[in-house]
Amino acid sequence: MTQTAVIAEKVPPRERILAAATELFYRHGIRAVGVDAIAEAAETNKMTLYRHFASKDELVAEYLRSLFCEKDLMWQKLQAEHPDPHAQLMAWLQLVAANVADPKSRGCAIANAAVELPEKGHPARKVIEDSKRKSRESLVALCRKAKIAEPELLADQLFMLLEGAFVSRQSVGDHGPACQFVRAGQALINASSATSK
Repeated sequence: MTQTAVIAEKVPPRERILAAATELFYRHGIRAVGVDAIAEAAETNKMTLYRHFASKDELVAEYLRSLFCEKDLMWQKLQAEHPDPHAQLMAWLQLVAANVADPKSRGCAIANAAVELPEKGHPARKVIEDSKRKSRESLVALCRKAKIAEPELLADQLFMLLEGAFVSRQSVGDHGPACQFVRAGQALINASSATSK
């Protein structure tokens, strides 16, 4: 028995399927990946996949829910590691900048899904919208705690800057506008902090 087969036996099928889908959807796109490829990568079969997920659409929704949970954990970790709200805001900026600059990054998986799945009735659409709304709300709450004069405005500016940086990195490359993300973010934070005093 191969080492991969031994690992596959120890990991429950549902987790293997979700892990395989996460990797394949992010690397190739949701529409480009079929259930056969996911089942094969998960070392299982389509029958098992459909036993755990009623449809590919339901699997996509669960994939996005798991990303949403990861974002929640990121916010909790930032809060635990940086009790000072201003330091937490700067740490958020550095953390997301590292994600933008990662050569393996294909941008924000949730934004990518939003582009691929415009249909309002798709089971993943609500997950996408909830995730983006919650991310913005978390940023607004942090800006409020940091005593920013217009917390919603700064949160929206940072949110749009991040979304744009991801797209710019994918379309223009490492040396395009995305490389100015931290500097631009710090300028926005500093300008907002100055007006709040």
